Amino acid sequence: MGARHSGRQIALQALYQIDLRGGASNDDLALFFEAFAGDDGARRFARELVDGVRAHSAALDREIAAALEHWSIGRLSRIDHNILRLALYELLHLDDVPARVSIDEAIELAKTYGDRDSGRFVNGVLDHLAARLKLKDKGEESNPAKLGAV
Repeated sequence: MGARHSGRQIALQALYQIDLRGGASNDDLALFFEAFAGDDGARRFARELVDGVRAHSAALDREIAAALEHWSIGRLSRIDHNILRLALYELLHLDDVPARVSIDEAIELAKTYGDRDSGRFVNGVLDHLAARLKLKDKGEESNPAKLGAV
């Protein structure tokens, strides 16, 4: 398992804890990240994701709400909501992560931590968001295999 995959898992757990507690101070988050043994790269990436999602949560939630059909943010499970936030933050703000990677990782998180329908739900919402925001091909232009230069 790569550092970024582990970082996404840690970030999801941190965001879930923040939701349950109704917030978290920087000291709380520092203690949370210190509690995870393992790769420093994973913890750094998790912290980057959590800080980014927290800083942009209102804008992320507006985009997510606009993509939900016959559903509202308030009806989302906390897991699905935070997975969508994480992936959308990556899509919008992490230029070095291709869209397909962000979406695939979110689907895997949903399958692991969500209910039996979470993977399909997350895939549908993120696919809609990526298309609407014209981000579906983000990162593909730098992939030599996609350019035919194998």
